[in-house]
Amino acid sequence: MRSFSYSSPGQIGDASDAARESGAQIIAGGTTMVDLMKIGVIAPDALVDINGLSDLEGYAVAGDRMRFGALAKMSTVADDPAVIDAFPALSESLWKAASPQLRNVATLGGNILQRTRCPYFRDTAYAQCNKRNPGSGCAALEGGETNLHAILGGSSACVAMYPGDFAQALIAFDAEVVVSGAGGERTIPFSQLHVQPGDSPEVETVLEPGEIVTEIVLPVVPAMANSTYLKARDRESYAFASASAAVGVAMDGDTVSDVRIALGGVASVPWRATDAEDSLRGQPLTEETAREAGRIAFETAEELEGSAYKIALGADVVAGALMQVKSRMGGE
Repeated sequence: MRSFSYSSPGQIGDASDAARESGAQIIAGGTTMVDLMKIGVIAPDALVDINGLSDLEGYAVAGDRMRFGALAKMSTVADDPAVIDAFPALSESLWKAASPQLRNVATLGGNILQRTRCPYFRDTAYAQCNKRNPGSGCAALEGGETNLHAILGGSSACVAMYPGDFAQALIAFDAEVVVSGAGGERTIPFSQLHVQPGDSPEVETVLEPGEIVTEIVLPVVPAMANSTYLKARDRESYAFASASAAVGVAMDGDTVSDVRIALGGVASVPWRATDAEDSLRGQPLTEETAREAGRIAFETAEELEGSAYKIALGADVVAGALMQVKSRMGGE
C-alpha cells in the first residue's frame, strides 16, 4: 500500500470539493476501500473520510416514504424492529450480506457502491481485466473460470457480477438515491445508478467526480410488508450469492395485484425482473405461477460455461421466495 493523504471534512461541500481532486477516493466504513487498497487494485493519492458528516447517519421508516442516510450502519438498520416489520426484505438483505463485524461498520451508501468480487478484477496478477485496466481484455471470457460471473447484463468486454444484496431490495421497490456534488443536489432513480459494462466496464455508476450519496429514499407500498430476500450461497454463515431474489407481493383477494422481483448474484448490475413480475399480476400465486415467473426471469440469460447452473438455481430461488412470502401471508 503506497502513501496517501487523509482528510475528514465536517461539511458536505468540503467533502465533495476534496473528493473531486484527481486521485482522491471517498471512504466511510472502509470495508471495501481498505480491502481493495491492501490487494493493490486501487492506490488513491488521497482518502476523503466522510464519517464526520453525522447528518447522514439517520433514517426514518414511518410515513409514505422511507429515508435512509448514506452513513447509517448496516447492522443498525437490519436489526431495527420497525424496519423488520415494515420491510422484511430490506432487513434480510442487510443481515445476510456480511458478517456481524462488517455490518457493524459498513454503511448503506458504501454497500450499494461496492465493487465486483470477480477474481480477475481483484487479482492484479491477471493483466487482462477491462474493468481494472481498460482495453486489456477479459480473462474470464478468454479461457478463465466463469462460475462466479454474470449471465444477465454482461458484454463481450466484461461479465463481472455485481455482488451486493441490499441493492436488490432497493431496485425492486423503486428506490432513489440523493447525491450532492459541485452541481448541487440531484436525485437519481436507483435503477439508473449502476451502468452495465458495455464497451466501458470501468464506468460503473453515473456519479460525477466528487458526488457523494447522501440519502436513499423509497416510496412505501403494500408489497413491502409482504416481502423477503432469499439467498442461495456456498455456505450459510457468510458468502456472496450464487443466486438471490428480493420479492414482495400484494394481493387483491386471491390474485396478485402487485409484485416486485429483483435478482442478485447473476447480473452485472442490480437487476429487476419486470417480465417475471408482469407474468404474475392478475394471477393467483401458486407453485405453478411462481415457477413460471422464475423461468421467465431468466429467459434472456446468456449462458456461460461455468455459470450455466445459475439459470436453474436462480429460477428456483425466485419461486422459493414467492412461495415463502405466500406462506408468511397465511397461504397454503
